[in-house]
Amino acid sequence: MLTSILSVRTLLLSIFMLMIGSGFLSTLIAVRLEGQGVPALLIGLAATSYFSGLMLGSMRLDVVIGQIGHIRAFAAFVTIYSASSLTYAIADNLAVWIVLRFIDGCAMAGVYVCLESWLNREATPTNRSAILSIYMIALYTGQASGQFLLNLGANAPNLPFMVSAIILSVALLPMLLTKLEQPVIEQSTPLGLRKLYAVSPLGIAGTLATGGMLGAFYAVGSVYVQQIGMPLSQVALFNACVIGGGVALQYPLGMLSDRYDRRRVIITCFFIVALISSIIAFVALSATLTIAFGGLFGGFSFALYPLCVAHLNDHIAEEERIGASSGLVLTYSVGAIAGPIIGSTGLSIFGPPGLFIMIGAIALLCGLFGIIRVIARAPVPAGDQQSFQSLPRTTPMVAVLESEDAPEPLSDR
Repeated sequence: MLTSILSVRTLLLSIFMLMIGSGFLSTLIAVRLEGQGVPALLIGLAATSYFSGLMLGSMRLDVVIGQIGHIRAFAAFVTIYSASSLTYAIADNLAVWIVLRFIDGCAMAGVYVCLESWLNREATPTNRSAILSIYMIALYTGQASGQFLLNLGANAPNLPFMVSAIILSVALLPMLLTKLEQPVIEQSTPLGLRKLYAVSPLGIAGTLATGGMLGAFYAVGSVYVQQIGMPLSQVALFNACVIGGGVALQYPLGMLSDRYDRRRVIITCFFIVALISSIIAFVALSATLTIAFGGLFGGFSFALYPLCVAHLNDHIAEEERIGASSGLVLTYSVGAIAGPIIGSTGLSIFGPPGLFIMIGAIALLCGLFGIIRVIARAPVPAGDQQSFQSLPRTTPMVAVLESEDAPEPLSDR
């Protein structure tokens, strides 16, 4: 595994630094807008703008990358993101920020496509799982670590935006200096939503629901924490624990789903998310317990996407897995676009508990739908289930990386 990591260390260093520099911006923007008295629905709209850019960019920017090459494209996307970070500091206007969030989403999609296609070129059947795992760890560890940069803005409001731009700019260096040969992007055509639903109704419904829940959390989770009276330092810790919990429980839950009916594990996770959300919403918790339950929420909610991917893969042929996984990434993106509006609507109607009321309602409804599916269809025998693979929720390009049926690297490596 060490050899696998060393072969792509420049790519992993870049994504780690990029997530430190960009991962906290959604939290920072939500906190700033809430502090300015901006209504929750408009804060949610800013997040929806980001996820819309992310989805559109992941579908269209591969053409740009193919025309100008990975290094130039990567440098362009990161430069745009860095410039955008500085623009937040000089253009304190909601409409401008919403446009900037869309640009951020497009730029980050381009970064993901560059990195994931490059990782796919370096992956082989023996190290593919190791590379995907360490990529996910680098991504989420960077995102969790970056949350603590929120604290820089306590006495200097523009400093976090400036530090973000600096880190993003420095993150260019490992990629610009890499000796790795640039790859050719492997195209993957997503399977149609109707076909995916016919194959696995719970896989599609679960992916859509997960996108809605996590889209709502990323959009206004920090607003919730502030509205219940926790200081900025604890907002950062809460978000970091949610992300950390999401990484910690993916493998244990995945291994459990490999041994038993995967649908029952998915349903159980949805019901646990509903229960945790109800406790956070309706029980008067101390700051410590709020953060602890946030970690549990992240653990069970983050695991749902790769569980749904694995469940759908149990029902399709090997050669269809890339297209199916690509379709699921896009399905998740649709949920993530709607999620901020759902979460901010909950905040507007019910106050601070409203975010987790809405998240809990989504989880409960999907869990009940899962029970209907268990009754309607017999389970896949445990011996016929595909092995669980932990996955990030980035772009359809990650579907190529995670597939054992992906093309082999070029022979001149």
